[in-house]
Amino acid sequence: MAKMVQQLALPAARVKSRPLEIISRFWSWLFLLLLLLFFSLTGPGFFSFLNLQSIVNDMALALLMSLGQTFVIIAAGIDLSTGFTMGFAAVIEAVVLNALVGRLPLGLALALPLSILIALGVGTLPGLVNGILIGRLRVPPFIATLGMYGIARGLGFIFSGGGQPVSVQIPGVGDIGNGYLLYYHPAVGFSWLHTPVLPPGARPRDLVSILPFPLIVAIVAFLLCHWLLSRTRFGRHTYALGGAPEAARRAGIPVARQTLKLYMLSAFLASVAGVLYVLRFTNGDANAGDPLLLDSIAAVVIGGASLFGGEGTMVGTLIGTLIIYVIQNGLVIIGIDPYWQFVAIGAVIILAVLMDQAKARVLSR
Repeated sequence: MAKMVQQLALPAARVKSRPLEIISRFWSWLFLLLLLLFFSLTGPGFFSFLNLQSIVNDMALALLMSLGQTFVIIAAGIDLSTGFTMGFAAVIEAVVLNALVGRLPLGLALALPLSILIALGVGTLPGLVNGILIGRLRVPPFIATLGMYGIARGLGFIFSGGGQPVSVQIPGVGDIGNGYLLYYHPAVGFSWLHTPVLPPGARPRDLVSILPFPLIVAIVAFLLCHWLLSRTRFGRHTYALGGAPEAARRAGIPVARQTLKLYMLSAFLASVAGVLYVLRFTNGDANAGDPLLLDSIAAVVIGGASLFGGEGTMVGTLIGTLIIYVIQNGLVIIGIDPYWQFVAIGAVIILAVLMDQAKARVLSR
């Protein structure tokens, strides 16, 4: 009789916990919608096309770093070196580009791709070292990447000549980094890749720029990473490594090699962000990625990834990044002191951890 009562009670408990499970799983989506609604009602011009495009363009670099961080965190690791890896890659890009154009000299059409390849190759080296230390030598990820944090920071300062930003005064570089895929003006219609020539009497302020190049790169990277994580063996091995590393090893998954690939991918994406930084701001700054490090980790956590590994998605990371940058932009628009951004984002991180714990308790029932 008691067994029968328990069996009847189980479905009722599951039905009762179902709303809690849904809320704990999708709270970040709901929270983002509430933020958009709140700032749209309180911030003049927040919900305009130009402002929303500005938000997603500003988050492009952080999103690239967050994508790499997602792979690492799902595998129960962490990469504290990505901020200065980005800065190191930016410095290398600026130094090499200046040398190729100013000293050899090469045209921008040849020098730019060559400098990008060199910057990406050099910027991936910190990830290679991290992967060897963590995967082969079993150094804890926190310690290994913290050490690389200092190494990449020092190298960035050394190659920049003392920590000062390396200016890139080459015509056309800023146009690439601040260009758009599409332009529209009522007087001339659409124009691809370049600003249209306006007829006499046309107002320049009516020109609408659509899809900035850094955002396009971030979107392509997001789609590739989403496919890689959700549709490939590489993604399955990543989840297995974070969920049960010993079981993954016994199942024949090359744990050391997988770890190496993960940290190299994280460094590579941070290096892509460093290259885009140079193209957008026309300088290579060793400190460029330092403010983005904690944002990238926060975005992954807010997006639903567990710091214990085995759980997380690229879509969740995208939502987490959007939440951070909507908060930053919205607080500025409604006139709140910018320092409150840190308080707000810190509170959201704590909320994310609480939601993760609530989800764990609901699923364990």
